[in-house]
Parts: sequence; structure tokens; C-alpha cells
Amino acid sequence: MNSLLKWALILFFLISIILNIVLIGLHSSRSTKCSAQRVHPLRGKHDERSLVFADLTLEEYSQVQQYMLKQKDLDISTKQLTKPSENFLFLIDRSLPKKADVLAYLDTKGPKPAREATVVVLYGAKGYIKEYVVGPLPNPTYHRDVTKERYNMDLPINSRLATIGEYALMFQFLDAEVFSKLTKIMKESFDVDEKKPLNAFEQMPRGVRAGDRKTWISFFRDMDGMYIHPVGFEVLLNHESLNASQWRVEKLMYNGKYFNTVEDLKDAYDKGTVKKIVYKETPDYGSLRPRNKPLQIGPQQFYAEGKRYSIQNNHVLYLDWSFAFGLSSLTGMRVFDVRFKEERILYELSVQEAMSIYGSVTPGMILTKFLDSSIGIGRFAHELARGVDCPYEATYVDTYRYIDVPIPMRFRNSICIFEHNMGQPLRRHFADFFHNSYGGMANSALVFRTVTAIGNYDYMWDFIFYQSGSVEAKVHATGYIASSYLVDGSLKHGHQVAENVLGNIHTHFMNFKVDLDVAGVKNMFQTKDMEYVNVSLPWMPDRFAMVPQLVEKQVKTEKEAALRHGTKTPRYLHIASNTKNRWGHNRSYRLQVYSFAGDHLPESEAEERSMSWARYKVAITKHKDLEQTSSSLYSQNGMWTPAVDFSKYIEDNENIENEDLVAWVTAGFLHIPHAEDIPNTVTVGNGGGVLLRPHNYFNEDPSIHSADSVFFSPGAENSCDNNRMACLAQETCSPVLEPFTFHGFEGVMKFEDWL
Repeated sequence: MNSLLKWALILFFLISIILNIVLIGLHSSRSTKCSAQRVHPLRGKHDERSLVFADLTLEEYSQVQQYMLKQKDLDISTKQLTKPSENFLFLIDRSLPKKADVLAYLDTKGPKPAREATVVVLYGAKGYIKEYVVGPLPNPTYHRDVTKERYNMDLPINSRLATIGEYALMFQFLDAEVFSKLTKIMKESFDVDEKKPLNAFEQMPRGVRAGDRKTWISFFRDMDGMYIHPVGFEVLLNHESLNASQWRVEKLMYNGKYFNTVEDLKDAYDKGTVKKIVYKETPDYGSLRPRNKPLQIGPQQFYAEGKRYSIQNNHVLYLDWSFAFGLSSLTGMRVFDVRFKEERILYELSVQEAMSIYGSVTPGMILTKFLDSSIGIGRFAHELARGVDCPYEATYVDTYRYIDVPIPMRFRNSICIFEHNMGQPLRRHFADFFHNSYGGMANSALVFRTVTAIGNYDYMWDFIFYQSGSVEAKVHATGYIASSYLVDGSLKHGHQVAENVLGNIHTHFMNFKVDLDVAGVKNMFQTKDMEYVNVSLPWMPDRFAMVPQLVEKQVKTEKEAALRHGTKTPRYLHIASNTKNRWGHNRSYRLQVYSFAGDHLPESEAEERSMSWARYKVAITKHKDLEQTSSSLYSQNGMWTPAVDFSKYIEDNENIENEDLVAWVTAGFLHIPHAEDIPNTVTVGNGGGVLLRPHNYFNEDPSIHSADSVFFSPGAENSCDNNRMACLAQETCSPVLEPFTFHGFEGVMKFEDWL
């Protein structure tokens, strides 16, 4: 018996091993690794001529910097802590060539336009700002002053944004002239000492009239999410002089009360004539650290047959689409020469500006109007977190920038590109009554994305390319709300969101440049809508019915095509060509804006001219190379005499029939902060954008030719002939994943290093 049992056990173990080997083999065959190589060939070819739009390379930034330093007569510095009274090389960015020259190069084998850079020099020693064009690149040999050409005015030095060198002096001044003189108040009210500082957040614009440089600085606890931890202390710093020794404190606010000098506040505090703020430890409600340990990974997408898009240099191919891309330090992401089925749809689609206007009773927010391109939208495009900011298997692209730095900076993985199943069919129909069948198509699209973290807010910018020939430009806002200390009257300007914290009401307006070229550059602006018309019935002439009727109009001038917010505008807006489709209709693309914007600043306000683009939901202008942007680097601190006043693009009221047209589109939302904005505002419902949709441009929906289409009729449900989904279970594979890395903290601004 012992011998039989022994052999039985041996046999049992052998059978178990064999079964395990079989099961492992079966499992391995079912979970083969997905192909990293493209299974199906690309439909187009990369075009190196896309480099005509490319951002500057690391080497080109360095070459331009060294060229400018060799111009001894300019006497400029590149040191990060250059003083406002000195000359500072502030910005190097790409200078785009003229559109006509680029089209000649791309379409008619014309000469390649010269590659050039824009350089901004802050001449603190002379009291003005200059812009230069430097070229040709690589290896520049010339520079040309283009300030008057671009802006038709001189640029005063007070229009500059605050540089790191100026911030360093501001912090030193506050430490010496405010904090060191108010140690008792700082300790008793805010628990501030040498190891526990307060953080600063500033009001913009810096004053109330041209020439001002007076900044209200609000102070916040040094905690995660500092923007929602105000302490009730604010200082008005006059730093108009380029000599920091002449700066002074003009006002202070403590717990809602104003004081003319530091000594006045100190005296009132000591005498008990001001209500004291008593320090109380604050809960860490601003932290984004998970409140519960993450236990599960959410659903992921992967490419079963390799990626269906390709990136070479700055050129992208995706199914029937192709485009060139870039990222401006000032305005952010942009694409050029966008083609569908080899036909140009867009010459340029770009972000232009992001603006917020705040309401408050406290000084740090009461006049605040942020114009982010004046700080640099693209400047703050940091690394994207794999699997969170973009799908894990997206393609990530590095960018390079030179703005307020001593050397050009690399920002790893700051653009992501990915194909994405949008989660609903692009089209579908189930034939229930006749010719029973099912036909549909998953809505897979290519997404081009960057996220810009500008102070408290994070803006997620997307350009999306659909297989129907549509393009979408949209933005979502997240990050921290800006807040103020709760005082009497505060609740007229928002909601309380934490103890002594007001979430301030504010608007968001975002502006896009949409340079559509519909079947060429000779286009027109058309509108379509509906009206009810009382008509007699043909078979019963004495009976009448109200019937919808198409209303079409061709708009002739720029003023007529400037469609203001708050006015009734036609629901269909088209950039159209004189060419016709098969059915005799003008080929066109529709601008479909979705926006929940608040009211625009009244035009009676002096600052409004610097943001006059926000008057309009859509404005159509004749293309001009000198009307390159709707805002400028100098709009934030030169609001009263703006270098770019967009309304002037419209004032000349040029003809827009059969011309090269540009659409300027504004979208946004009103934000009344609420408890659920703590700790962070969510992207859901907080955004806006524009869809560019073909309208009689084609003879039929181009997606009907997509290989993603599915069709089956009764009895063919399991056939793979017209339905790849039927075979998906047999073709499954497991993805090959890159390891998670993150280098985004390499490019952050480190204020503590400047003191």
C-alpha cells in the first residue's frame, strides 16, 4: 500500500506540473505583448518643410543670446538677478515669417523664408523696451529694431513685467522695511518668524493709471495650496523707480483696516485700536495628498496594433490629418498648415490669451485683471504626468524656452500627443424597421495637449482632430482658486469656502486665433440661421402653418463681422469659399463656439482697451502679418496705453469678401467659487472652446471611408469582414509600458534662492 500511495502521489504531482505548464502556455498565448511597431502603413509622408514653423532649437537660442551679447553698443546683461535699472535680455522666441512667403515656399516651390528670432531687451538704463528680429538662423549675422513697426509706438519701461531680478529686490525690501519692523504682529497674528515665512501673491495691473508701478501684495500661509490660505495682511509697494533704494510702502491693510505707514499699523496694534488677528493653526485643507490610500488603477487605453500617428521633428501625421506644431513662450501652443486628405484646412490655430477679472472688497483682488500672455502662457508648460495629465501611452515631446533666464531651458515632456477613444460613437444607426442592420464607428481622435500652470490656475489646452474632418480647440481650468481674507462686505464678491476665506468671483476669457484657408485663401464670412414663416399649405391654400426657413447672409465688412457677447448672433458662422461642392453649395467650415463666459469689462474702464478682443464672441478680420496676435507681452502692465489694442484691427472696417480671413474666437466661463473648489477646482464644466466643422465642404461625411467603420446585418454578427470588434477577443494583447518618470520640478521658479 505504501508503494502504491507513493507512486500515486508522484503521478499526481507530474500531472499537476503538466497542467500548470499547459495553463501557463495558454495564458501566455492570450496575453502576447502588443506590437510596438505600426501594423498598418501611414497614409501620408512627413514633410521637412514643416520646419518653417518650428520653434527654436536649444542651439539656436544659445546662438542668438551670444550674438546679442557681442553687440557691445547694446550693453545688455543675461544675469538672472539683473536689476531693473540695468539692461536685460529678457526674451528670445521664434519670429514667424510672413504668410505669403510661407505659402509660396510650401505650395509653389518658392524660396525658403529666412529663419529668425524675436529678442526683447528691457533697457532699464535708458527707460524703454525694444524688440529686435535676429537672423538668419542658424549663425545669426544681423539684428533689426522692429518695435515701431510692430506696435507703432515706443514701449515705456514700466510696461515690462516683473523679472526675477525685480522680484528678488521686492522680497528683500519687504523683509527689511515691513516684516523686520512688525515682528510682534507677525508672530502673534500669523506665527511668522525666521523659519516660518509668509508667501506673497500680487495684484495686477500695478496701479490705476499709465506710468504707475504700485503693487498690492497679499500674504498667505506657507502651506500646500497657499492661494486658499490668506492671512488678512496686504501691502501696497510703490516700485515705480528703477532704483530700488527709492521704493516705499504707500499703504498697508490689516484685518480690513488701512494704514499709511508701517509705524501707523504698529502703533494701532500696540494701542489696541485695531481688531487683532489672533493666530490659530490652520487645517491642511489645501493639500492634494490623497485622503485615502489609492487602491485601484482606473481604466487604461493602449494601442493593439501600434500607434496610428507619427511625429517627426515638429510634424504630425494621423490617418488623413497632418500638421506642424510649436509652443510659444508667450501665447502657448499652436499648429500650422493643418491638412485633411492633403488639402489645407487651417494655416494657423493658436492660443492667444487667457484673462481673468476678479471682484473683491480687499485691495489685493479688487482691481485684479490677469492677462496671462504678459506673464507667458507657454512659459509655464511644465512636464505632464504620465497616466494623469495624458494617457500613459501618449507620446511626450520636450520643449525649449528662453524667458527671464540666463540660459535656455529644457522642459521635458511638456507636450503630449495621443489617439483617444472619446467614449461615444462618432456616428451609428440601428435599422429597426427596414433592412435590418447595424452601422457605426467609434469616435477615435488625435489629441494635441499641453497644460500651463500659471500661478494658482492650471489650464489644459487641447486641439483635437476628428475623423469627420472637424477640429476642436478647447481649454479646461483647474488648480486653485484665488482667495482673500474674509472681512465686512466680502460676501458681495463670492462665497466663504473655509474659515476666514472668501473664494472671489471672477471671469475667465480665452482667445484663439483661427486662420482658416477654405479651398484657398480667398474666403468670405457667411451666417446661417432659421426663422418661422407663415406659409399656406400647397394642397390646402386656405390653411397656413408656421414653418422653419433657412436664413443666409454674406457679411461684407469687419465691423459687421465683429459679433459681440450678449447680443443675438446667428447660430451658424462660416468661413466659406467661392468653390462649390457637388450639390452646388459653397464649401465652408463652421465656427461652433461653446462658452459660458461672464460679462466683459465695461468699455468705459480705462483698462478695457488692453483686452478689447474679449468684447467679441467671434470677430473676423482681413489677414495682416502685423496683426499677428490679439494681445501682447506689454498688455498686463501697460493696460492704459496698450501696445496691442485689438479693437483697432476692426476700426478700419476693411472689406472681407474674397479675402484671406482670420477668425478670433473668445470662449470662457463665469466662476463663482464654492465649497467644492476646495482644495482644487475640477475641470468638469469649467472651460470652453470652438469646434471647426466642415459644412458642405465635402460631398459626404468623410468618416464613411474610415477603417474604423463597423457594419453587420442579421446572421453576420460574428463576421470580422466589416467588424473588427467581432475578433477583438481573439486578438487581445497586453501593452508594453514605459516606466513612470517625472522631471517637472527642474524648471520651477525657486523664490527662496533669490533672497
